[in-house]
Amino acid sequence: MKTAFVDWWKQDKRYMTLCKALFLALLPVLCCVVACAVEGRGIGAVYLPSSEWNDELFYYKQVESIVKFGYPQGYYGFNESHGLMLSFAAWSPVLVLPWIVWGLLFGWNLMSPIICNILLMTVALFLFGWMTKPNYRQMIMLTLLFCLYTPFVRYMLSGMPEIICISHLIVFYGLAVSFQKDESVGKLVGLFGIAGLLTLMRPYMILFLLLPVYFWIRGARRRGKTVWGIAGSCLVLGVIVIAYALIKHYFGAEYFHPLFFTDWIITFFTEGFGAGVHNLFGTLYWKGRDFYAHTVQGLRTGLASGAFFAGFLSVMAVLVVQSVADWRRIRRIQRERAQIQTAEQRRLGEMEEVRIRTQFTIEAHLAFSFVGMLFALLLMYKLTEGSKHLLTFMAVGIFVVALMDTRFFKKAMLIGAVFAYLYSYKAVDPYDYQVPYVEAHRQSQVEDWRTRFGEILELQRDHTPNYENVVIWVFNEQNAMGETMKWQLLYALPEGFGISCCQKDYVLEHLETLNSRYIAATSGAEVDLACARAGYLELARDEDLVVYERY
Repeated sequence: MKTAFVDWWKQDKRYMTLCKALFLALLPVLCCVVACAVEGRGIGAVYLPSSEWNDELFYYKQVESIVKFGYPQGYYGFNESHGLMLSFAAWSPVLVLPWIVWGLLFGWNLMSPIICNILLMTVALFLFGWMTKPNYRQMIMLTLLFCLYTPFVRYMLSGMPEIICISHLIVFYGLAVSFQKDESVGKLVGLFGIAGLLTLMRPYMILFLLLPVYFWIRGARRRGKTVWGIAGSCLVLGVIVIAYALIKHYFGAEYFHPLFFTDWIITFFTEGFGAGVHNLFGTLYWKGRDFYAHTVQGLRTGLASGAFFAGFLSVMAVLVVQSVADWRRIRRIQRERAQIQTAEQRRLGEMEEVRIRTQFTIEAHLAFSFVGMLFALLLMYKLTEGSKHLLTFMAVGIFVVALMDTRFFKKAMLIGAVFAYLYSYKAVDPYDYQVPYVEAHRQSQVEDWRTRFGEILELQRDHTPNYENVVIWVFNEQNAMGETMKWQLLYALPEGFGISCCQKDYVLEHLETLNSRYIAATSGAEVDLACARAGYLELARDEDLVVYERY
């Protein structure tokens, strides 16, 4: 037994592979430590209530309630919307599943998503290194690109779930490379499992399901069972799509506006084929112009959405060019093999073709996914809100580009230069790039409101979820001084409470018929005055926030 283990360990110099994997695993921690040290801080000084990204509040408080009670006891929604079942916001609760597991195992506090993010990236890089066995040049390129892509650090040190998607995709592509060397059923199941989970998190991730589908059909064709491969793949895709649709239908709350624009599809059925084509290309043209304008602005001034577009296009271009180059190499090898006479030369030619085809399959699929996501962004998303979804594609693109078998790594160096320009030199907007660190006044204010909320809010446990456990967050209302409510103070809400993000006009229009028990508004602003005139009970107030009880 001992001899067998030693032989396995020596095979392919696995001890060197382990060293490389461990080095890659250290990169997330090192990058975060260095980025914080440059600011004179440590990772422990990161403080989510100092962030200006309000999505983090929803993610954090929902996970907190799930860990404590199984689901939020009050509704999360927008303008008092809520899901048909339970009490989650507009996005799939599957998206934060790793955080939920972390919270159940280790507890949930303001540092929990940050530590979990770093750990997810650490594990993902280790597994990627172990499965792909990169050579030293590829290690250098991967390290360089990882360090230059500063959104890695910003999102690891945040309460946003982008790192959850990125880490899963890194493992996905590592497993895809490993599968092509050893086409085992277990690895194929793993690919379907990761891609299926990602699709349940975000629907456009279905693009990545196409790779295991291709692997399954290719393997079935070799065995003469192509029909079974196609049927099985369609069944898996159908189950995952139906599962996502059910999760969205029953658990998703209605957002302020549609999350996906589908008029370009509906027009084909309501106004005819000609009108549908006209609408389709019209949408692509006008959204394409806006996309181009954002990209130019990103290159000139560092506008975040434009910088994301420019980086995305750069990586996509490299993937497309390299895919075409590798396809031509495969065709050339096939022609040369047809003219070779000796068995040894044919064998070497076959090995070279297999190696390049392995690389081509990964590159071509990711290039196709980039193109598919670009069209999805133009047709179905608001550009500014959709731009952050491109970060996941760029992040995994780094790993595929680093593995490219090219002579001088010119394409990887080009990507590195683009990243350095866009995400270091031009990354000057603190809203998009500055890590949120603890501030004495903000921390003191949050703790003060934690005490106040604990005294004035009463969590009702009967017939949950219910509106008695909901606090309305009056969104983007300004007082006479032009200041908005410090919504970050809502991190201090007791565990279990729901938050309904409501526009000012909605609150004022329905002030007498609102469902939610509590209203959190900007001190001295219009909703504050309206609640006072309506005779609602003022529970607490400071210079930024006032809380009323309606009933």
